[in-house]
Amino acid sequence: MNILVLGLGNILSSDEGVGVRAVEALQARGNLPAGVEVVDGGTSGMELLELMMGRDLIIVADAISAEGCAPGDILRLDGEDLDQFFRQRMSPHQIGLSDVLAALHLLDAAPRRLVLFGVVPESLELGLELTPLVAASRDRVADMIEAELAASLAPGLVSHERLANVHRHSA
Repeated sequence: MNILVLGLGNILSSDEGVGVRAVEALQARGNLPAGVEVVDGGTSGMELLELMMGRDLIIVADAISAEGCAPGDILRLDGEDLDQFFRQRMSPHQIGLSDVLAALHLLDAAPRRLVLFGVVPESLELGLELTPLVAASRDRVADMIEAELAASLAPGLVSHERLANVHRHSA
């Protein structure tokens, strides 16, 4: 299986960099399955086109704003939920990601499946460190990505009910 785990965000704006920090934490664990590529996409947009082409699965981690959610909350979006996400403009990188996905569809190279793990930021102030609340969420996102990978690579081994329970986690 050809899988990309993509962290998005601006690490210079504290919690805005949570997606990048989550994939860094995931990589630091050192137990990624074969066939999984992890990339810090930063604030890139169309530059990611070639990297994303023809993937079986793309898992994105990013900071998002979501109505009714508190700082540190984590949302897992895919399918129709993800389509709704793109209509509501909840992420500063959404336009870039949305454009890349549209281009992939036009090129007939869209991923078979896309999952987004979004963390609601507490602070977007200039700074390299995550707030403690969002740092804790970063580690939970890394856990959730691991569970998503396990479910995708060996569906019988990880309960899909368990993944459904990670749809929305409060801090």
